[in-house]
Amino acid sequence: MGYKKTESYDAEVTKNLMENYRSVIENLGEDPGREGLEKTPERVAKALQYVTQGYEMDAKAILESAKFKESYNEMVIVKDIELYSLCEHHMLPFFGKAHIAYIPNGYITGLSKIARVVDCFARRLQVQERLTQQILDVIQETLQPQGVAVVLEAKHLCMMMRGVQKQNSLTTTSAFSGQFEKEETRAEFMKLITSDLY
Repeated sequence: MGYKKTESYDAEVTKNLMENYRSVIENLGEDPGREGLEKTPERVAKALQYVTQGYEMDAKAILESAKFKESYNEMVIVKDIELYSLCEHHMLPFFGKAHIAYIPNGYITGLSKIARVVDCFARRLQVQERLTQQILDVIQETLQPQGVAVVLEAKHLCMMMRGVQKQNSLTTTSAFSGQFEKEETRAEFMKLITSDLY
């Protein structure tokens, strides 16, 4: 039977990226023709298309695809969502976790759709601050809940591998709307995402 890849890539984009990365390898003083690097331009071209596929995704459509009328009006939290993105300043990865909550106001969405929204925005050239706000905005706009809370925690390789080289630094960003702007509601959310209930 053998192994068959199911990923698909734009042939023209792949070709152009391959040419550029072959040149990058040469400019770094390496030989793009040697065995270990021969297929690297193609691999990088495909990897970049994969990790930036968020540009082809519609976050609002993702939420709308599983939007249901429901009378539940207490906090819904999806926490510890794995997050991988590329810093737009150095094109080095940053990675961590997203914690997201909303208080429904007549509509809920499938829980997996919250994680897909994170991927939709994370799989682009990003900064953590914008990513945090984009997630909040699309949930607020699409579900029109009583409020949304988003907290992201991430490690940035642009800080760990280069520059200040601080390997243990962690960046936390947050955004809140509606009921989560109230101190009591926000405190409940923060307590729940930092406690082990399971």
